[in-house]
Amino acid sequence: MSKAYVFPGQGAQFVGMGKDLYDNNETAKALFEQANEILGFRITDIMFSGTDEDLRQTRVTQPAVFLHSVIKALTLTDFQPGMVAGHSLGEFSALVANKVLSFEDGLKLVYARAMAMQKACEMQASTMAAVLGLEDQKVEEVCESITNEIVVPANYNCPGQLVISGSVEGINQACELMKAAGAKRALVLQVGGAFHSPLMEPARQELEAAIYATAFNTPICPVYQNYVAKAVSEVTEIKQNLIAQLTAPVKWTQSVQAMIADGASEFVECGPGNVLQGLVKKINKEALTSAA
Repeated sequence: MSKAYVFPGQGAQFVGMGKDLYDNNETAKALFEQANEILGFRITDIMFSGTDEDLRQTRVTQPAVFLHSVIKALTLTDFQPGMVAGHSLGEFSALVANKVLSFEDGLKLVYARAMAMQKACEMQASTMAAVLGLEDQKVEEVCESITNEIVVPANYNCPGQLVISGSVEGINQACELMKAAGAKRALVLQVGGAFHSPLMEPARQELEAAIYATAFNTPICPVYQNYVAKAVSEVTEIKQNLIAQLTAPVKWTQSVQAMIADGASEFVECGPGNVLQGLVKKINKEALTSAA
């Protein structure tokens, strides 16, 4: 049996995140200051005492969540993961934690990804919606039935909770159809755009170039990647899956199920909030969860 460390994605952020680490751990403080230098602005000021609105900007949110997650992992005294996984953006945190990426390279890639995604969002009005209380297959069928707009499944978070992504008009159409099909709720989310959909293709191309220009190392343990929902240890495959993730759905339910099947004895959430612990429990109520 092995311990699985899981890393959250965009949406887990809160003002004040990471301040206790910065104040109480010299290694953490040095890493946060290194991040300020790499980014060229004091992201710590926004993380520790900015406004919710400042922190919600994609170019800030993604590196902020990454930094909190990774610095927490790097300062743990007993960090010995048997496997790792991250939700969307969290996959980059997982890859630093299992030594595939250096801290500096991971942060640079996350920032490049955030800027590319923000740019893609500005190119076309798009959004996402959470569909609650409907089977995955039904959600997929509704998405496929909309042929005049882009609407796709984006996040398989847990049974009965699937996030869809696409054009604004497509998402509005889909929400009405989901409710008519029996969904408890179909709720448009406050997000920058249609993440994990074909509308992120310009960002995917930018990220691909950045990933292939970055050194990746052999991992110390398998990473369960969003794109394939299974253990991956081969560097070339890790890169390909990381690139594909931008325009493909996050298979979180399937990833957690695969980790349990492969012997995960406990899921430790490493980063801001406790969203992933909640999702793991909804996927398998017997699973042990904790915060790092």
